[in-house]
Amino acid sequence: MPPTPHAPHTPKIQEALEARDALAAALSQAGIQLPAMDIRTPWADDRKADAQYALVHLGVCSAPIAHLLADVITRGVAR
Repeated sequence: MPPTPHAPHTPKIQEALEARDALAAALSQAGIQLPAMDIRTPWADDRKADAQYALVHLGVCSAPIAHLLADVITRGVAR
């Protein structure tokens, strides 16, 4: 979820947004879609403009999706 419209994108928030989108695209190519991916800062939403870093939050997934993720990672490591 992008920051609220009144909060500017700091470089760290923009970096996290781009990382989230890149990961979502890679997962999509592998046939995997996580139900909820967003970014989080260490503070409440009203302080996002002050963010020194932001985290990509992968949300939750079902057991079958977790197995698909494990399979994709294992295949990648085996290369």
